[in-house]
Amino acid sequence: MHSEPVARRSRPTRRAVLGTIAGVAAAGVAGGYVWDRLGHGSGGSDDRIGTAADGTGTGPSARPTGAHTFERLSAPDRTVVRAADGGTLATFTDGARTAVLTGPTRSFSEPRTTEATVTTDAWVRVLPHEWQRGLEKSAWFKGWFHKALGDTSPDVFAVAFEYSSAGAPDKHNTAGVRYAGTAHFGPRNAKVNNPLDFAYHDEQSDFYDYLGIDWTFPDGTRVQPEKARYGDVDCSGFQRLVWGYRMGIPLHNTNAQGTGLPRRAFAIAAHGPGRLVIPDTGEQPTDLGALQPGDLVFFAIIKDRPDFIDHCGMYMGLDDQGRHRFYSSRSAANGPTLGDLSGRSLLDGTDFYARGFRAARRL
Repeated sequence: MHSEPVARRSRPTRRAVLGTIAGVAAAGVAGGYVWDRLGHGSGGSDDRIGTAADGTGTGPSARPTGAHTFERLSAPDRTVVRAADGGTLATFTDGARTAVLTGPTRSFSEPRTTEATVTTDAWVRVLPHEWQRGLEKSAWFKGWFHKALGDTSPDVFAVAFEYSSAGAPDKHNTAGVRYAGTAHFGPRNAKVNNPLDFAYHDEQSDFYDYLGIDWTFPDGTRVQPEKARYGDVDCSGFQRLVWGYRMGIPLHNTNAQGTGLPRRAFAIAAHGPGRLVIPDTGEQPTDLGALQPGDLVFFAIIKDRPDFIDHCGMYMGLDDQGRHRFYSSRSAANGPTLGDLSGRSLLDGTDFYARGFRAARRL
């Protein structure tokens, strides 16, 4: 167990968070139809409902919550829940705790560093157990699913944007720990002079550095934050902050196999929980059809180590240009970004990060 109280799961205020945009998506914008193009969502614009800028909804689920059916699909093995009209209500992947449900449409943007906008009706939730075939028949699932279909409380995306480097309000728990608010990547690296260099801000900042608290991992290892790294998270530290500290997926403090999320990007790619949906072949993947919002994506971006995974992010879906966009904590932006400063946040094409894209894992 960790040594400090976990942050309260209270619903955020509806105060705007810079980096997310509220409103009803216009027909034809990436979002509902994008989710459908990837084989998941409903696609219609008539059922779209606006959301607050903090990711909370203003109305019921975007799809009806009545009769539904369960369909088994492969590559990867998963259970898809269909509404009466055939639209997708949810997707559950065998061996993973990530669940994606269709809900009110939201738009995410970051005008400081990109003109792109990601508009999506995908809501990413974390199941209490890894999904396995047939779990839809269990009592816990029936109760969970009924509640989840109408749930517009913050999901993984909304929580992740509570740390946007473009600006996010501070939030504190009852112990006075700041558990959300603008995050930075790390201290200034005195050896690097170019602010657009990916090493301009030093990595090695984990979630407990951001929080500024001691932490005890399940194996009894106790760590202390560095004062100089308060409010900072590197790429993998950011994913551990969101998925581990906030969403409850177990964490451990090594890069070897273990229960939960290991420390570094290469270790999460190789040993993380869930399942690989795009394996690392040493080349840029050309088929991105298996991706769904919330998947962790991994990159080899070091010039002299072309086969070494050294960066990770969170896949968001297609942006308004039809490009596959991700969100990660990066040095040039000095924190979490979906922007294009010093490399476009894209998985497809020939830009810096796209060339380095190697693998994807569904937690």
